[in-house]
Amino acid sequence: MNAIFDGIILGTGHNALILQAYLSRCGLRTLSVDCAAIPGGGLMTIDNPRLPGFRHNPHSFFHRGLTAMPWYRDLELEHHGVRYLEPKLNVAMILRDGRALEWWTDLDRTVASCAEFSKRDADALRRLAEEFKPIVEKILLPEAQSPPLEPGLRRRLLERSALGRRLLEISALSPLEFVTRHFENDTVRAGLLFFNGLREVDLRLNGFGHSIPALLASRHMAQMAVGGTASLAHGLVADITQHGGEVRCGIELRGILVRNGRASGVEFTTGEQLHASGFVASGLNPQQTFLDLMPAEAVPASVREKATQFQYNLLAPLFALHLALEEPPRYAAAELHPELNEAFMVLIGLERFGQFHEIVAAHERGELPSPVAWGACPTLFDSSQAPPGKHAAFLWEKLPYALRGDPSNWAKEKEAHGARLLKLWSDLAPNLGRGIIRDQFVLSPADTEAALPNMSRGDLLVGSFANNQVGYHRPFAGAGCYRTPVPGLYLCGGCTHPGGNVTGLCGYNAARVIAADLGKGIWWNPPDAEQALAAL
Repeated sequence: MNAIFDGIILGTGHNALILQAYLSRCGLRTLSVDCAAIPGGGLMTIDNPRLPGFRHNPHSFFHRGLTAMPWYRDLELEHHGVRYLEPKLNVAMILRDGRALEWWTDLDRTVASCAEFSKRDADALRRLAEEFKPIVEKILLPEAQSPPLEPGLRRRLLERSALGRRLLEISALSPLEFVTRHFENDTVRAGLLFFNGLREVDLRLNGFGHSIPALLASRHMAQMAVGGTASLAHGLVADITQHGGEVRCGIELRGILVRNGRASGVEFTTGEQLHASGFVASGLNPQQTFLDLMPAEAVPASVREKATQFQYNLLAPLFALHLALEEPPRYAAAELHPELNEAFMVLIGLERFGQFHEIVAAHERGELPSPVAWGACPTLFDSSQAPPGKHAAFLWEKLPYALRGDPSNWAKEKEAHGARLLKLWSDLAPNLGRGIIRDQFVLSPADTEAALPNMSRGDLLVGSFANNQVGYHRPFAGAGCYRTPVPGLYLCGGCTHPGGNVTGLCGYNAARVIAADLGKGIWWNPPDAEQALAAL
């Protein structure tokens, strides 16, 4: 079979599906392909392997401000049944002594909770959140929703305005430096670093000092998809097929076809070839794209070397403990703070600022740090994710991919570590130790890589922001604006600007670039980062 498409997309993660949805609406005949059995990549909701009806979200659950993303509106996903919730008590950091630091969707309530630990820090939190609102709206959002600017041009434009100069000043710091400079209380520092930092960037990296105040100033916080994370993938696939696109799963790629120096299609391990007259776009990581799938002779040696040197996050891999429950976790601290039993994201095990240094050091050694975990009981807000009257809950923890130097060590260690994590959870939620657990299972960082090969070394963010892998140079210099040095070949995954996590902006931005290169009209209304910065 030798079918011809306008474009073929490798992978069906959310960025690839968003790219395909936009280009299908441009009138292009598109196909996405994936070795996984179902589309969605990390947008996965699975049935409990022993108790059908209990549903679990193993790789992605907390979606920050997703309903504010431009593609969520443009693709009219709610017409396909996609719904999101944003619980009011968004995050609760529960301490062993019964106190709690709370982040609410209402800034006043967040500030009040912070004031219980430090009035000075509460004032700083409010001041920084207000100060960064125009920086987020006028600079950071347009930048994230546009192809990245060349660094020299970006700096020149930012230096022309007070807002831009303030952003450059704060950005020069690392998140650790930012927090120690602006906050004094040990608990507040620890909470800010975790909720607004550690889950996304290396806290030691200079250039990311703005990440914490930017998130404090954002209009939206953590959200969840009704019906499970996979419902977002279902909605995207529905929009794609409605506009003539095709999605094929369960097929293995042998390689990307190249004709006359241009990417021209794909070949499967079955020998079947599919051809693309316009483009091939990869939602995979750089090693998969340039080293595994492209013919070596078709890729310049310098590009192969840069792909080889692409780095993954030391601190990104996740360990997960999933529970099927008779009732939701009930926290002892709720005796003084009843709202804690209705918290969306719960953070436990984090007691002091210094634990961050211990966590990093343990990862560097390949050892297990003292548990610090976060999670949720989705069925508190969406009863469809468990049988009537029952509940599903989980905890996630960042742990080393190469445990004691070898990821295969997880096979014999993960159950024991799951028991340690459950002990921590039960100490704070005593009802977990009273026979309410019907089933449990764990997933290690090695399991992540096995299920999602794109997430090499268990890195859910698909690439570090170190090694200059940021903005215009993400994933590496010469391939940082979704185009690659190979004609006809584009990138659209989390290895591109603005990076991993479920934002969809990598696919959103790539769609603009590819549509323009193919001479297709941009039917949507994307922002222009250069114009936004010039207008400051």
